[in-house]
Amino acid sequence: METTTSTGITVIRTDSGNPDFRALVALLDADMAQRNGDEQEFYGQFNGLAPIRHVVLARAGGRPLACGAFKEFAARTVEIKRMFTHPDGRRQGLAAAVLAELEAWCAELGYTTCVLETGVRHQEAIALYRKSGYTIIPNYPPYEGVEGSVCMQKLLPNEPQNKEQGTAE
Repeated sequence: METTTSTGITVIRTDSGNPDFRALVALLDADMAQRNGDEQEFYGQFNGLAPIRHVVLARAGGRPLACGAFKEFAARTVEIKRMFTHPDGRRQGLAAAVLAELEAWCAELGYTTCVLETGVRHQEAIALYRKSGYTIIPNYPPYEGVEGSVCMQKLLPNEPQNKEQGTAE
């Protein structure tokens, strides 16, 4: 599914096999390694790509510049993963468009809650999530006791619908 916003951002639903997603995630991983240093080895174990069924890409000017994904976390709850905006696309609303599309997709599938983990060094991400209605919650497993992690949650305003069969990975 592909839609274009009034601001010209094209949002695409795909999966982790998409080469544009994989290219953005490679940039994300490099950015995380730079920001988190030695701590990234711990975080990296929770950020695999195989396979993620629910991925959103955002394009501006025909270029893939932002991405995000979700995985089922618990009954009716998903975890938002792999949010990233290329430096050329920052401050243009791309991350907000990706997050909004992920939330809409979650709601369509009958999920009622989104959770996520970000780092204390990612103040721009925390600001985006707060602006989007997320609140800080106690760190959930596997981030319990991890001082560099910030966990957040948002309750989605939706009515349960028929959920796709299978588990999002």
